[in-house]
Amino acid sequence: MKIAVVGATGLVGSEILKVLEERNFPVTELIPVASERSVGKQVTFKGKQYTIVSFEDAIAAKPAIAIFSAGGGTSLALAPKFAEAGITVVDNSSAWRMDPTKKLVVPEINAFTLTKEDKIIANPNCSTIQMVVVLNPLHKRYGIKRVVVSTYQSVTGTGKAAVDQLFAERKGDTSVEKVYPHPIDLNVLPHIDVFLDNGYTKEEMKMTNETKKIMMDDNIAVTATTVRIPTIGGHSEAVNVEFENEFDLNEIYEILGQAEGVVIQDDPKNKIYPMPLTAHGKDETFVGRIRRDESQPKTLNLWIVADNLRKGAATNAVQIAEYLVKHNLVEEAELV
Repeated sequence: MKIAVVGATGLVGSEILKVLEERNFPVTELIPVASERSVGKQVTFKGKQYTIVSFEDAIAAKPAIAIFSAGGGTSLALAPKFAEAGITVVDNSSAWRMDPTKKLVVPEINAFTLTKEDKIIANPNCSTIQMVVVLNPLHKRYGIKRVVVSTYQSVTGTGKAAVDQLFAERKGDTSVEKVYPHPIDLNVLPHIDVFLDNGYTKEEMKMTNETKKIMMDDNIAVTATTVRIPTIGGHSEAVNVEFENEFDLNEIYEILGQAEGVVIQDDPKNKIYPMPLTAHGKDETFVGRIRRDESQPKTLNLWIVADNLRKGAATNAVQIAEYLVKHNLVEEAELV
């Protein structure tokens, strides 16, 4: 089937191409789309060169699915045009996530809500995805009352320019374009996205609001502090979860051990716990440092790590596309 990747030259767009290839998604024709200045350039997919086209040409080619990773403004402007042409859009930006008419999907949790009528499907925020994949099976069993999360997020979440800034600073090069308001190397910035009137950042409120929507429970209280750190390869999260009901720690291990897309790495005696370095390039979400919060009842501490370009973006989007194909929810799916 024809697949368009909008934003094919960016960090996430490149990862989408890699994930489509690795997971052997049934692509008969790839339609890479990027900004006007990139039209005519080429990208490689499965050893073959494909020429980047304009969005008008991409729509005219009538792909079954268009995976977007080109920023919120582009998604707001172009996703409806693709949808009007009967093309199903899976969008990585924040543009449609909290739109009440659009589904916000993590396949392991709520893909079952998708229908053929869903022509614009939102991919959640990277830090939200990895958290809810772990929390949802626990919520089903014990009922989550409150979540307190602090994140430690890779510079790859900001994009290529941020990676360039980090490595330039590491070499003492001050000429590179600055995307952060302060140095990032040997530093920590408690500042991701813009600050809002309530004192929280937009990233923090994304985690709060998206968690409720994905897990389909507005009663879950979520408070977040999101932090940028000078790492490459993945986001990490310290998560404190208060349940409605008492839990058994052995059962927690059992539930997470059976959870789709979750891998337990929790052997402190042997220094085994999740890290961005070991999560890099992988599609799973890793959880460790699983322990009871001894300061109050019914409360659990977790350490959650995932590659933010993979499960936090590209892989989750491709998994949504896989679900659409498997369940014949896109027009060309029945031909595959």
